Amino acid sequence: MADKLPTRADYGHFLLIQTRWNDMDRYGHVNNMIYYGYMDTVVTEYIMTHGGLDTATSPVVGLVIESLCRYQRPISFPSVIDAGLRVGKLGNSSVRYEVGIFVAGEEEITAHGHFVHVYVTRADNRPTPIPTGIRSALEPLVVAG
Repeated sequence: MADKLPTRADYGHFLLIQTRWNDMDRYGHVNNMIYYGYMDTVVTEYIMTHGGLDTATSPVVGLVIESLCRYQRPISFPSVIDAGLRVGKLGNSSVRYEVGIFVAGEEEITAHGHFVHVYVTRADNRPTPIPTGIRSALEPLVVAG
């Protein structure tokens, strides 16, 4: 039996992202690797805007240690996508972000996946607790699992 696909209602935050002509592959749809950029963009935008992350100077940063994307149907240029974000697991020094990619205005999911950040000190790349501001911003996005 196939897993039930996530819906828009499963995500607590959305970011509109315009596709670009150079996102396309020779088959006429957004290339698979571009979806990882969309996932990274919605996460980074959220933790910068809501969690106070300063990517240039913060002493603690998140490093991706795992990622996955499952593709359901293609997207073509020009489209605006709606990247949904939720948190599947919020640990002491790590977080599993879950992202759903939708074409803006459509209900059917086009892709969904996750990536895991481990928060580390910038100076020595050693794991450290998730900063309070980021943790506080992520808590409302945690889904029961």
